[in-house]
Amino acid sequence: MRRNVGGRTALGRELRRGMPRWARVAASVLALLVGAAIITRPTTSLAVLALLIGAGFALTGVLVLVDENRRGHVALGLAWIVVGAVLLALPGLTVRATALFVGIALIVDGAASVVGAFSRRIGADERISRALLGVAGVVFGVLALSWPDVTLLVVAVVFGARLVILGLVGLWRLWTAGSAPNRGIPNRGVPNRSLPRRWLRTLGAVLAVVVAVAAAGISSALHGGSIAVDDFYAAPRTVPSEPGQLIRAEPFTRDVPAGARGWRILYTTTGEDDRAAVASGLVVVPDGDGRWPVIDWNHGTTGFARQCAPSLQEHPFESGALFLLPQIIENGWALTATDDIGLGTAGPHPYLIGVPTAHASLDVVRAARQLTDAHLGDQTVVWGHSQGGGGALWTGALASSYAPDVPLSGVAALAPAANLPAFVETIQTMVGGSIFGSFVASAYTAAYPDVTFREYIRPGAEVTVRALASRCLAEPGTAVSVLTLLGLARDPELFAQSPETGPFARRLAQNIPPAVGDAPLLIAQGSADSIILPAAQSAYVDDLCAAGRAVDYRSYPGLDHLALVAADSPLVPELMQWTRDRFDGVPVAAGCERRG
Repeated sequence: MRRNVGGRTALGRELRRGMPRWARVAASVLALLVGAAIITRPTTSLAVLALLIGAGFALTGVLVLVDENRRGHVALGLAWIVVGAVLLALPGLTVRATALFVGIALIVDGAASVVGAFSRRIGADERISRALLGVAGVVFGVLALSWPDVTLLVVAVVFGARLVILGLVGLWRLWTAGSAPNRGIPNRGVPNRSLPRRWLRTLGAVLAVVVAVAAAGISSALHGGSIAVDDFYAAPRTVPSEPGQLIRAEPFTRDVPAGARGWRILYTTTGEDDRAAVASGLVVVPDGDGRWPVIDWNHGTTGFARQCAPSLQEHPFESGALFLLPQIIENGWALTATDDIGLGTAGPHPYLIGVPTAHASLDVVRAARQLTDAHLGDQTVVWGHSQGGGGALWTGALASSYAPDVPLSGVAALAPAANLPAFVETIQTMVGGSIFGSFVASAYTAAYPDVTFREYIRPGAEVTVRALASRCLAEPGTAVSVLTLLGLARDPELFAQSPETGPFARRLAQNIPPAVGDAPLLIAQGSADSIILPAAQSAYVDDLCAAGRAVDYRSYPGLDHLALVAADSPLVPELMQWTRDRFDGVPVAAGCERRG
């Protein structure tokens, strides 16, 4: 047994003698620099990050090889180097494959450190620090592998921090070995070190464990942040074939203002290709009796998955950018607000797909009229923001043909996602734009057989994009996913093929709201909007005007995407007055008018 240990120690010494001191210094410095690069730029492109991680693996192997005080250091060192070579040779590995390599390596290396802590050849301080660092490594590895889609970011930062520590420890050992009188002798009890030096590494190990436990707690909280879809949203076995029929309703009070009462409802509508569908929504009316004029609200982006329905969110109205519900009630108006098909109810959700979105918007008004206690009137003005702004435009275009029983007094589209080719072009270069790209890709590949993930999304991003589409904007875990995708959002290879070409481009063009409809139309746009670009919006308005559609187009200087619809926005009093005029039948000017 001692002979085996001695043999391993002798081999370690041979490795140390075979590597000049300057080379060990260089390996430690490089490990420190590569680790710092990974920590500070974890959201670089997948290919570059894979190369950095591969280099980090190889450097780790070199430093482990010359660590004669570590049990099994030769086998571990060689394993690190081999895996590093694989990563360097195959930079095109997927997110999951790269993360799998690193996560497993952290677990194996951590377990080896724990086992090595029982060696009799090291002092008490070294034994404790090795055990604690090993436990921290295992926790980080398990934690990382528990996030299949965002693992790469988590593991990259952890692995980068580990490389920095490894480099610093390597430099520290070289310095202390060079100044110690017993240089080259195994560290039995470390008699040449002062007490603070001996326990400095242990303190660092304790901090590593604290960070690991805290990260595990945060991970658990994030995993538990998803919203559950309850039985209210399940379609009954027998569904009325006619669209706009109320299936069920129940009182709803969350964020309903004083002086009002609300319901959530389930109703029938018409999906893509005229298929029957079920949607959910909210209805809010002022207290009292009356024939309340209706604001038919189309919400902004909340997500693509079922649990992303606004009616399921903690703040159901603000989640879709409706900050004006109190003003609606104060004006004596009712609110109908569809969740849209596939949000709450069975999907897929037709994100930025016009026809089924308009159907759901019109049918929620029809269904809400069947609430006898709501007392809805016959007048309706459609509002919508962003995704919902595009939906409002489609609602105005299809109302007379699809739902002549829901005549519209006006349509207000606020920063609408109308110029879809320009919007998709924007999200390819916008920081964090991949979150919207994941929703668009998921919706269009689900709705159109000629648009496929295989053709348009590059393989290295597919797992993460699909997982991101399963989360909502309000979910805690989405923040982590967005960070993971920041680099991919800047990466021109997020799309294997540009969505501005082929069938994807044709489908986007097909869903641009058409220049038809009789209701007065207001389009509002913030000049500082970085999501719906003002130039793209102006080009869309030009097309409407050229086609003969009357438009009241208003631009608001200095306002970005959400500031445009905030309660203190200069748009708000104008929107309220414009809506009152529509309900009062005030005539609008013919042709196109631009303001701001």
